[in-house]
Amino acid sequence: MENRVKSVALACALVATSMATRAQADVKLPAIISDNMLLQQGVDAPIWGTAKAGEKVTVFFAGQRKTTQADKDNKWLIRLDALDAKTQGEMTVEGENKLTIKNVLVGEVWLASGQSNMAMQVQQADNAKTEIESANFPKIRLFTVAQKVAAQPQTEVSGQWVECSPQTVKSFSAAAFFFGRELHQTLNVPVGLINSSVGGTWIQAWISREPQSSNADFKKALTWWDETFAKAPVDYPAAKQRYDGDLAAWQIEADKAKAADLPSPAKPVAPQNPEAPNRHTGLFNGMISPLMPYGIKGVLWYQGEANAFKNPRYDEWLQLLINDWRTRWGEGNFPFLFVQLPNFKQFPNFVDIRDAQFKTLKLPNTAMAVTIDSGNPDDIHPRNKQVVGHRLVLAALGTVYSHQIEYSGPLYQSVKIEGNKAIVNFTHTGSGLQMKGEALSGFSIAGADKNFVPAQARIEGSSVVVWSEQITSPVAVRYAWEANPQASLFNKEMLPASPFRTDDWPLT
Repeated sequence: MENRVKSVALACALVATSMATRAQADVKLPAIISDNMLLQQGVDAPIWGTAKAGEKVTVFFAGQRKTTQADKDNKWLIRLDALDAKTQGEMTVEGENKLTIKNVLVGEVWLASGQSNMAMQVQQADNAKTEIESANFPKIRLFTVAQKVAAQPQTEVSGQWVECSPQTVKSFSAAAFFFGRELHQTLNVPVGLINSSVGGTWIQAWISREPQSSNADFKKALTWWDETFAKAPVDYPAAKQRYDGDLAAWQIEADKAKAADLPSPAKPVAPQNPEAPNRHTGLFNGMISPLMPYGIKGVLWYQGEANAFKNPRYDEWLQLLINDWRTRWGEGNFPFLFVQLPNFKQFPNFVDIRDAQFKTLKLPNTAMAVTIDSGNPDDIHPRNKQVVGHRLVLAALGTVYSHQIEYSGPLYQSVKIEGNKAIVNFTHTGSGLQMKGEALSGFSIAGADKNFVPAQARIEGSSVVVWSEQITSPVAVRYAWEANPQASLFNKEMLPASPFRTDDWPLT
């Protein structure tokens, strides 16, 4: 009997060892390469995963057969020859095991990222019930990246591709969905949308370590975060539970001390959460790096509100992010479309962020959706995400897809001083400039003393003439230079002019 038990135990151990060895040899794919995925057309689409070092891996799709070997780090990658948007079917990946990826489409893939206004869901947007009920678009595919903060670049995200339907769209990014829906309907091709966004986050969390380390000033902040998280508890949930208990006890003693007119005891110090979303590089590591090098057409970016509290040099940060992602993706200067912050009366520093966003247009293959006419002065999360999606689509059609349309509102180009008047010239005047309302408002003008005063303005052709009886020798003009500006200048395509300034004076 004893020998029989030993034999059974030995057999079980051998089976377990065999299964473990087999599991190590199995070809595996990241979550982004899975059922219902949509591949970018017109590029050599990357397919990658892991397998046993030296293991032969073959990918079959749309008549193509591509073979490679896993390297010493168990990683492998192949690139399918460029596909067109008519391609669809199943993909097979074979090594010592076989995987089948079902319901694969090819079309246009866009990554949407940023903070809460990008994360805001369709069910939170204007007209949500109707939008959700009508969202039967099986050729639009959605992938939402689960929130993940990491100290080092990760290789995997949590998420899955789903067909767009009333059941799946309600919790997806509203701005991204409205963009994708209109793009799908306009181009008549499948569209894939990847939403990787987290509310309340700084831009610094979305940029990799190397470019932040290369700038002496930026490196100081990065070093502070590194030192702070080096002190974070290994078991944060347990530490947080202890802290909550200590805090409650402290509050009781503090109340007693106050009642007795005695000094309050020292307040407990909260433990540092190693998964704090604003940890510099943390969201890049956890939510962007694992997506690379998935084939994308471009990026939609809606962020900046959180940096209104820490706004210095936001234009440098945004340009750093764009260049960082482009470099690491290895697809060249792919399109990067971003939303300029809307009107919101409670944050004066929105003015500075909008100015920084405007400056970022100097980077190639970028475009900006102006939204100062469509926000909510009392709500930092305006519900009208349809207009955001539409203006991003216009930017994409006019730049990426070469449609002959006006895709932007007027953008400041130059200024000329003639006597006591400033003549401001613009690009993107479309079929002509026009005002909204009874008069052009929101203009101010200053002399050499840098003291701005309200100004009068009128449209003359493709220019705006600005003046004030108080300024005899004007030097600079600003427009919509406040947190909650009144948008009055548009082109005849009804796209609002971006806030601008003709000066380069240091901002407070």
